Amino acid sequence: MGASLREVAEHAGVSVRTVSNVVNGFRYVADDTRARVQASIDELGYRPNMAARSLRRGRTGLVALVIPEVDSPYFAELAARTVRIAEARGLTVLIDQTDGDAERERRLLHGERTQLVDGVLFNPWAVSPDELAARTDTVPLVLLGEHDSTAAVDHVAIDNVAAARAATTHLLSSGRRRVAALGLQPHVANATARRRLLGYREALVAAGLTPVPELEVPVETLHRADGHRAMLGLLDLAEPPDAVFCFTDELALGALRAAADRGVAVPEDLALAGFDDIEDGRFSVPALTTISPDKNAIAELALDCLTEESKAPRAIVAPHELIVRGSG
Repeated sequence: MGASLREVAEHAGVSVRTVSNVVNGFRYVADDTRARVQASIDELGYRPNMAARSLRRGRTGLVALVIPEVDSPYFAELAARTVRIAEARGLTVLIDQTDGDAERERRLLHGERTQLVDGVLFNPWAVSPDELAARTDTVPLVLLGEHDSTAAVDHVAIDNVAAARAATTHLLSSGRRRVAALGLQPHVANATARRRLLGYREALVAAGLTPVPELEVPVETLHRADGHRAMLGLLDLAEPPDAVFCFTDELALGALRAAADRGVAVPEDLALAGFDDIEDGRFSVPALTTISPDKNAIAELALDCLTEESKAPRAIVAPHELIVRGSG
């Protein structure tokens, strides 16, 4: 049987309350104290008694992370970070996949999939802003990613307009003038693609260029095969692009393969930039230039929203950065 909270406190030379604060992820604990307590927790093998906590606090200690695709590299990396950060706070994450299906997302909004959890981190793709605003479930919910909803819930996202503008401006800075945007999704309610398109267009206009409709390419999904297919179409144009801003790294990896299939050199003949900074993009040849959302910060901020009460819904902007590698 593992150690008790009091035994951990005595071992670390702190109060029981301090140990509780560390176990529950309370942020206002000195770093050296937190490290000492964590060392005692690890050495003594302390594990929170979730059943007792549930009885005391009326909570389960369970949080749901609901994402469209578990096998998407971006969502897989975000999920891994969320699980680790939640565990440090004494929370357990249940991961659910919607496949971007509107009916499955609606069921969640109306409480059919949230009975056992204290809160939900939700990245919807299919439900409309009005449906989000009409949510009837009372379990605390935090939206992830870009949405146009006026729902009275907290919302964590990066600034996709600014990020897309930065990626496109970088491509233009190398002298490219026929820059394509690959990844439009007019059939999806999620606003992410629309905001990345807006940032792309803003960069073109700032450079004195006019957006060209044939260079703004829609895709059905955001997978490698879609990027490959769309890139082949761009290369078949009478005047192909000299650079492409892909709305995800998966699309960019597919585009990179299409360029290789056609004997188009990257970045000499075609510069490529992606979005998400997934691990695969760091090991492609050449490695992908990309926008890197701070996935740790997104997970931290979203979990903060579930554990910190607020009188008004918050729209929180997580950081991002442009990472320049070999593709452009």
